[in-house]
Amino acid sequence: MISQALRDQIEQIAQRYPQRPSALMPALDLAQRLSHGYIPPEDLTAIGEILGLSTAEVFGVWTYYSMYNKVPVGKYHLQIDCNIPALLMGADEILAHLEEILQIKVGQTTPDGLFTLSKVQDLGSCGSCPIIQVNDRYYENMTVEKVDQLIASLRNGIMPDWKNESYFYSDCHALLRRRGKENSTSIDTYLADGGYQALEKALGASPQQVIDQVKESFLRGLGGAGFPTGTKWGFLPKQNHQPVYLICNADEGEPGTFKDRQIMEYDPHLLLEGMAISAFAIGAHLAFIYIRGEFAWIADILERAINEAYAKNKLGKNILGKGFDLDIIVHRGAGAYVCGEETALIESLEGKRGDPRLKPPFPAAKGLYNRPTIVNNVETLSSVPYIIANGPSAYKQFGSSNNYGFKIFGVSGHVHKPGVYEFAMGTPLKKILDAAGGVKGALKAVIVGGLSVPILTAQEAGGLNMDFDGCLQKDTMLGSGGIIVINHDTSIPLLTLRTIRFYAHESCGQCTPCREGSWAIEKLLEKILARQGCRKDIDQVLWLCQTIKGSTLCPTGDAFALPISAMIRKFRGEFDALVTN
Repeated sequence: MISQALRDQIEQIAQRYPQRPSALMPALDLAQRLSHGYIPPEDLTAIGEILGLSTAEVFGVWTYYSMYNKVPVGKYHLQIDCNIPALLMGADEILAHLEEILQIKVGQTTPDGLFTLSKVQDLGSCGSCPIIQVNDRYYENMTVEKVDQLIASLRNGIMPDWKNESYFYSDCHALLRRRGKENSTSIDTYLADGGYQALEKALGASPQQVIDQVKESFLRGLGGAGFPTGTKWGFLPKQNHQPVYLICNADEGEPGTFKDRQIMEYDPHLLLEGMAISAFAIGAHLAFIYIRGEFAWIADILERAINEAYAKNKLGKNILGKGFDLDIIVHRGAGAYVCGEETALIESLEGKRGDPRLKPPFPAAKGLYNRPTIVNNVETLSSVPYIIANGPSAYKQFGSSNNYGFKIFGVSGHVHKPGVYEFAMGTPLKKILDAAGGVKGALKAVIVGGLSVPILTAQEAGGLNMDFDGCLQKDTMLGSGGIIVINHDTSIPLLTLRTIRFYAHESCGQCTPCREGSWAIEKLLEKILARQGCRKDIDQVLWLCQTIKGSTLCPTGDAFALPISAMIRKFRGEFDALVTN
């Protein structure tokens, strides 16, 4: 039975959204927190009644997202990231040590109810693995010794406040300009650095002039697709009398990717200024930041920054006296990789399961609440203030034709200094790896755009320039710019199995090729790695990848078909060595 206080809080949340069902995920999150990590199923009906939803609709959402616990958990819920970067950086050893000292297996709770141990697929902390998430708090760069200290502290009822350190470097002083600066999240720090001057300049122009500048800069989407941002904005209906919405896609769930978090965590006002300028350009008066639910502390940072911006009249009514109004809502996801796809994100924001929509229509015509909507990535929106403040020509001083601007590259895996590195588009991969301290051991392979792009052998990676065209010339993609470095001590078949386990777990289940195909590939690879397979099984995996490619509603099918087939084709000998003829 939910309390009256919780009912009142859910009602307050619902009133912030244009449509009440959008408050469902915030309501479930709040209810779970107040119920010590678990929502009794009988409370789902009451939550639905407040929001005008059936129990079935609420149950469908509750069971879809992985962050909603379906059974009670311990006081401290320990979640271990075991994805590819974590595997390369020692997560399996940390997990085994936890099982030993807690005397439980994954999925179990200690008899005293103190600890629950879980494996998760990706926590957006690829440069600081191994990582343990304890309830809402991240403990990064973990070692066996640190694990022992953490567990001892938790047994004493103390959640230690450990500072998470990671490497960073900026060659462009744009997106990471304030990284490392004291009080970097404060609006006063941002204003002292010239912050919000670009917004004032934009509000002194017309929306079309702002769009024209972004088009001239040839800013491309930096979330993975690389589509020209100004062109995307131009797809909005011309004679439109409906509300227009702007959504910032901060659901950073691609393994190997941890760039957007750097902006939100250390320079939130840069993102807010970019959103305000972009909203003005497209005529939006309500915008959303859809942030992955695991980033709870970053969502809090964004909320504080938004409140500061309201207080300084950078958001809200009549911004800077220019007659433009804008509100921004931070909306927390709940654990679903597929919600990084824009239509799945929109479905989720509407209070539904994150199932991708059939396109067309595209969101610019019919998006959130069936209204014109623009969805842009954190890094993309955060690049807009530089363009408006300095002009398109200044932005195009970085990079080269068709690949202008600057980019944050997240480097993880077998390097001495995993972290984030900001360089101009087209920077040689070798220069980025050198900045990251160089490769630990001999380079065997590299994944340059997040886990969903085809792997490159060390020989193929030679001479690679990191931009859209340079990667295409090597038959891979720039993607999110998440660089995963793999040395010669690594088993590619094991990496392949971990890869498909991620996608099989994250498939929304809507498309048969993705749902059934990912499961079939996983079972075949398990058979091969158990040395119970034959060469026909390897060929069957390749056939499945080829069949699945291009046959799903969203890019998730391609996201595993392309890398899995590349891993097998380029390292076929390692697979053949595991099977009989």
